[in-house]
Amino acid sequence: MANIASINQIHWLARYYFGRAAFSLAWVAAILTVGQQVPALSAALLVIYPAWDAAANYLDANHNGGLGDNRTQAINVAVSTITALAVLVALGMSLNAVLTVFGAWAILAGLLQLSTAVRRWKSAGAQWAMVLSGAQSALAGAVFVFQSLQTVPAIAPTLAGYAAFGAIYFLVSAIALLFSKRTPQSA
Repeated sequence: MANIASINQIHWLARYYFGRAAFSLAWVAAILTVGQQVPALSAALLVIYPAWDAAANYLDANHNGGLGDNRTQAINVAVSTITALAVLVALGMSLNAVLTVFGAWAILAGLLQLSTAVRRWKSAGAQWAMVLSGAQSALAGAVFVFQSLQTVPAIAPTLAGYAAFGAIYFLVSAIALLFSKRTPQSA
């Protein structure tokens, strides 16, 4: 019975990771194409990205026992929601402010993702890409904060690169989970 629950959990997590990858890739395509031509759409996309992260973490946590059992995701829901609102405010200030907000968010969300992946490693396995993703997110966030103190580079390609790497990590994690369920896991 526990084995079936574990397989169902792995299937859920793989679908979830595939969904996260698909959203991120669609977001990257939108911000680099239409977002470059329509400033209002670009602004909306900058708010949508952390809002989506909040919604995705909420959905995942609820599927895995709720926010009370998944503290790192509960915190991530709060941080990402606040970030979406902070991006909205920062858009009225400057691109430097937007990049600062994204940087702070990437640091916090990355560390929370890393913690979630470490916690899940025993139950689901194949979390090495999520650990790397969380660490890289935190590092990228520090770079964004540093960049925000300089002349800000084109923000759409900068953040699109960040989101694209995230999509790749989610895709690799989904594939690793599907592969790992076919091989015996060692405890």
